[in-house]
Amino acid sequence: VNDFNMGAMENKGLNVFNTALTLADPKSATDADYERIEAVIGHEYFHNWTGNRVTCRDWFQLTLKEGLTVYREQEFSGDMMNSHTVKRIEDVNGLRARQFAEDAGPMSHPIRPESYISMDNFYTSTVYSKGAEVIRMYRTLLGKNGFRKGMDLYFERYDGSAVTCDDFLDAMADANDVDLRQFGRWYSTNGTPMVKYESKYDEGSETFYLTLSQYNNSDKPLHIPVAVGLLDKVSGKEVVSTKVLNLIEKEQTFEFPGLDGDVLPSVLRDFSAPVKLVGSTSDEEGDWAFLAAYDLDGFNRWEAGQKLYSNFILQTMNGEQSGKAEEYVFEAFERTLALDTNDYSIQAYALAMPSESTLAEDLDVVDPVALHKARGGVKKAIAFKYYEDIKAKYDELAAIMQSSSSGDDIQLDAKSIGQRRLRNLLLEYLCSVNETPEEREAASVLAMNQFESSYGMTDRYSALSNLVSMDGEESVVARRDAALQIFYDDAYGDALILNKWFTVQALADLPDVLDRVKTLVDHPEFTLSNPNRCRSLISAFSTNAAHFHSEDGDGYKFLSDMIAKVDKLNPQVSSRMSGELIQWKRYSKARGDLMKGELRRLVDMKPISDDLFEVMSRGLK
Repeated sequence: VNDFNMGAMENKGLNVFNTALTLADPKSATDADYERIEAVIGHEYFHNWTGNRVTCRDWFQLTLKEGLTVYREQEFSGDMMNSHTVKRIEDVNGLRARQFAEDAGPMSHPIRPESYISMDNFYTSTVYSKGAEVIRMYRTLLGKNGFRKGMDLYFERYDGSAVTCDDFLDAMADANDVDLRQFGRWYSTNGTPMVKYESKYDEGSETFYLTLSQYNNSDKPLHIPVAVGLLDKVSGKEVVSTKVLNLIEKEQTFEFPGLDGDVLPSVLRDFSAPVKLVGSTSDEEGDWAFLAAYDLDGFNRWEAGQKLYSNFILQTMNGEQSGKAEEYVFEAFERTLALDTNDYSIQAYALAMPSESTLAEDLDVVDPVALHKARGGVKKAIAFKYYEDIKAKYDELAAIMQSSSSGDDIQLDAKSIGQRRLRNLLLEYLCSVNETPEEREAASVLAMNQFESSYGMTDRYSALSNLVSMDGEESVVARRDAALQIFYDDAYGDALILNKWFTVQALADLPDVLDRVKTLVDHPEFTLSNPNRCRSLISAFSTNAAHFHSEDGDGYKFLSDMIAKVDKLNPQVSSRMSGELIQWKRYSKARGDLMKGELRRLVDMKPISDDLFEVMSRGLK
């Protein structure tokens, strides 16, 4: 169904799918589209047991079926990708970008909400993604076999029944003869918990001490599984393999005896709990660099590299660059780029900088323009220093991909997807070198060559994404505009391709991007009545943070105007479009006041849907 608000729906007699999540061919779908389609079809299939045969007693139990089914979908996708580390990185990136922000805003709620005006507003990242993390913690605490025993008992007890989250917890506890009552607090606690850690090594007793403390919105401590490994500080070798520590008090100290030298802890391996982790060491930058080089846990090795990037970008934004931060980032990038590996996706994610939304999670007050500038500056510095190496790797990948393809045949195996992912990331770095007319011309030619020579949507869309943000000389602008026209013409009216055409322009890094978006609203192919088309332009622009949050507030006014129009057509969509405006407390007073002004204008609108009223009224608190 093309006009469908959701991704899909698992009705027992007839599954309903959004066309964007079922229809695909190499000319219309990117690798990310294919992976998402595979995941969503799997998700709805898995709902036959976790949602249909065993269903929810009431709407407050929504995470019982959605969190559990998202977890099953994630494990299925990891198997299909042949890399659970890649999938874990992708899922945590999504969790931090969307759910952590939701937890920090006025719509924050537990995975089992306590009240609602419109239930449509609680098909949220919290219920789905954080709900999946809670299910994953069951597996971490009970082990693979223990989790399976709990699932078997759950189905045996409740097949054909409408049940609650407590029933699921009881099945897990009874099957494994464990007390999970404290763990049950996750269902009623909103917000993102914080876990802090401190450590020391006592040479006399050859014992390492790790102190963990937790902070959350509950009066009582949560049961948090913290997966930890220990690395020798000299050799980098793992001396204690992954061990799950049960953090059940506000503060606990764990002892690791029998170590004949100091160690560095690798904490929260595989992101074992949906928390923010804060360390306290004398040389955090050095520790991150060490873990990025030696940690055997794939997720934490990636995470350490991301912390190096984040630290350097935020230092740059604040004008507090340390020589060490830059040195560590350059060393990590150079080492990762030079890796001789077939795990191209891991290499790509290790080379990619954190997104602006992820970086914003580390800030008390977000300045989107300054953050965008700092992140872009760091990317440019890396690209300029390693330009020749990046270009050589880009060309090497292009040659490998050309030799292994046969014209229109696009391979969708994990290795081929990884090659495209890495090559397109490298193109992004190369195109960021654009200070002089000569550099802009070279970037434009490179991106246009990839655009024209690519058959598959992944490489074509990546090239176009770079081209649309290019400005300056006449030849550069001519290529950009020609690529957009070619992309549009080649769509031949295909709705899914046209959605991409609108989105790529809404995300352009151009000073007049809002004016361009306003012009596109009047395009004959655009309509507010189709959810996919509406999201492809309006919602996409609201995520283009540096331009949406321009200090004049024009981005806020444009979005609220669109929300008001959509609310008359589709309240479910209008309420979801307002997510950026209700985050006003995260920004400066000047920006926050402008955002609140638009919220007041919307909440006073007559008539207003229950869906939108609930979000607006909570957003103003």
